Amino acid sequence: MENTLKRCSISNLTRQPSFRIQALEPSTLQLVFPKTLSLPIFTGSKVVHTDNCPLQILLVDKSSTGGHNQMLPSTLPYPIKIEIVVLDGDFPSGDGQIWTSQDFDNNVLKERTGKRPLLAGDSLIVSMRDGVAVAGEFEFTDNSSWIRSRKFRIGARVFASGSCNSHGVRIREAMTEAFVVKDHRGELYKKHHPPSLEDEVWRLEKIGKDGAFHKKLASEGIKTVQDLLKLSTANPLKLRKILGGMSDKIWNVTMKHARTCVMGNKHYIYKGNNFTITFNPICQVVKAMIDGRMYFTSDLTNIDRTYVQTMVSEAYTKWHTLEENQEVEGLINETALLTHGDMGNQYLNYHQQEMMISYQQNGFEQASSSYFGAPVEQGLQYCISESSSDGEYMPSKSFINSG
Repeated sequence: MENTLKRCSISNLTRQPSFRIQALEPSTLQLVFPKTLSLPIFTGSKVVHTDNCPLQILLVDKSSTGGHNQMLPSTLPYPIKIEIVVLDGDFPSGDGQIWTSQDFDNNVLKERTGKRPLLAGDSLIVSMRDGVAVAGEFEFTDNSSWIRSRKFRIGARVFASGSCNSHGVRIREAMTEAFVVKDHRGELYKKHHPPSLEDEVWRLEKIGKDGAFHKKLASEGIKTVQDLLKLSTANPLKLRKILGGMSDKIWNVTMKHARTCVMGNKHYIYKGNNFTITFNPICQVVKAMIDGRMYFTSDLTNIDRTYVQTMVSEAYTKWHTLEENQEVEGLINETALLTHGDMGNQYLNYHQQEMMISYQQNGFEQASSSYFGAPVEQGLQYCISESSSDGEYMPSKSFINSG
């Protein structure tokens, strides 16, 4: 009887290979994240790539890509399931190029006791077909301050019950760079890249919320990015005086950031007895009808600079009236005459005008600003210079034509 039972036990184990541990075949296949993450990351905010798109995972054959220089998807004859996980930022150790599946699994992080799962979202397990998988929307529920490294990584691995295991093929896991996850309260003070015209001005680099520069601007009625850019067009010296304690280096950083804002397609019309001038949202001239003649950007050199400066200054002081009564959408066909290029980039180019600030040894301050919204790449930039020696901002005779 005893011998019979032994034979049955051995026979049963032999007939059930699904319970046996099988060694995976060596493979050069690996999962990779082809793009970097958009940082910083806050709890409760969507995790996306730098192009604001959901995370993408590719399956590549390392033997044919020669590293990460060329990441072309490698296809399998069957779909697989990919799981998104959180890893300790200290993993992997050493040069960060070698790890086993067990090492990877051992460094997958779980939530703290009493907390929600670290990741929350639509789907943390996605299907991969034709070598490509796209993660759904997900977010972190906890910051990374509680682990020794104070950093997380996002990892991707073949799901434990996925079809890949049944084929016995080893697919190496993917992981992102290490990063800090901050509490969502930090989001309240986050700078915007790019900023919008409606953003409060402290969303710009080097202007802290309720800081000295923020208070100085607010005291002059400059509350939004649009307010700052309008003043930088109409009277750059006044803006520079308001921010008098700001160094040239910080000034350049702030203005460069401001000029990356998305302009949109709104225009504003200022009318007089013999003129109609169209402005973009930051008070730059787009076109002008003067004495029955239409002037586009390429023709604006034919207009007297003092006259144009006067029109810009008047329009700036009456901007609230233009917004209430003279705001229009579009004008794409007319704008196309200025660019002769990609329609999708027309409005983004209007604001890319240089502001030049210099300090003279005699104490005089000189500045110039673009009044005309011409695309930079065509070299059509016309600036009017102003100077001041006693706090009064008076127009000067100098005229800069950088075209």
